[in-house]
Amino acid sequence: MKLAAHWFLVAAVVALAAALPLSPAFGWAQTGSIIIAILAGGALTAWAFRRAGKRASATPSVGHGGARPADLQSPQIFALGKLFEATMGGMREGLLAVDSEMRVVASNPAAYQLFTFSEATLQSQRLTELTRNPAIYGAFAAALKGEERSGIRVETHGPDRRIFDLRVVPLTTGAGRAVQGAIGVFFDITKLERLEHVRQEFLSNVSHELRTPLTAILAFVETLEAGGINEEDTQRFLSIIRRNATRMHSLIDDILELSAIEAGNIQVKTEEIQLQYLVNDVITSLAAAAAMHRIALENKVNREVTVFADPRRLEQMLTNLVDNAIKFNRDGGRVVIRHENGLRDRIFVEDTGEGIPAQHLQRLFERFYRVDRARSRELGGTGLGLAIVKHLARVHGGEVVVESKLGEGSRFAIELPRRDPVSRLS
Repeated sequence: MKLAAHWFLVAAVVALAAALPLSPAFGWAQTGSIIIAILAGGALTAWAFRRAGKRASATPSVGHGGARPADLQSPQIFALGKLFEATMGGMREGLLAVDSEMRVVASNPAAYQLFTFSEATLQSQRLTELTRNPAIYGAFAAALKGEERSGIRVETHGPDRRIFDLRVVPLTTGAGRAVQGAIGVFFDITKLERLEHVRQEFLSNVSHELRTPLTAILAFVETLEAGGINEEDTQRFLSIIRRNATRMHSLIDDILELSAIEAGNIQVKTEEIQLQYLVNDVITSLAAAAAMHRIALENKVNREVTVFADPRRLEQMLTNLVDNAIKFNRDGGRVVIRHENGLRDRIFVEDTGEGIPAQHLQRLFERFYRVDRARSRELGGTGLGLAIVKHLARVHGGEVVVESKLGEGSRFAIELPRRDPVSRLS
């Protein structure tokens, strides 16, 4: 490698060190460790070049050449190359350096994946040959004019859609600080974008779910304050206010419960449970709701069946599933709870309702997702029950799955490990 090329890499290292901490997608701990490695590489570079320069000036010329090739391929320069290669290869961020003619002079494996090129084909390519994205080209062109560009949003298209935040800075060398090239770092913010979308959707859903009962409560309070209402209507209005307040209370409880589970702030202590007795307790607690719709609740779990789980959490999961099976069943229908042995213990909750269309099954366990929003709100659901079941099952080391046929009903299955897993306290 020529000495000028070495200095180009030094400039790339310094520019990268400046670019990393300014990315919103990069944590300070990660930034610090990489910058330390980069600065160490820069220090080693300067020391190695000084040593190479001294040797070159002190060594007599051989023929028409200057310093001997062996001096320029010293162990220090070799070590520099290895350090630089390890640092760049270990980065998840795509790195792309171009010269003043927009040709690629340095890159890393993450950049190969970004542009779907191999290392051999990526090097020496013009930027216009790699991408026709005007945002990328414009950012590098501006950097070659001495301008820094950051916050450039870059999206890839295809089945594996990814989103990047691009920062490009100029590379300057020499006393005149002439721009010799540019280096760009592609920070993958795909997960951050998805999380932001989930957050916005969650806030929108929570606002909507709270607004509906609050509107009803305020309307009836204003009516009561106006006076002139007979005792019968007063009691009816108070009943509606209580029902909507209870709905809000349930929603907030479910939000707090789900947040605690997702954050790992719940304690799960598994033990051997007589499943039939626990199912009987669930049926007893929901018997009144089932009787209102003439729903028969059947416990078909054998007396000798035992499972390993947290009793309170398993009861919570089964209560949510059976309660849903009652709400979305037909009048005069059935809800059956059964158990099967296999690689895992499988606890089934089966109903004889209308069934769930296939296009909804994949999203059924998402927060606030409803197949029939109007009916769910009418029945008092918060839209969080199935999400809580999913997360509780996973905390146990298990899973929850669903099968459904239109016109025949649905079957939910809680899958639990057969042996006692390690109790978890996050």
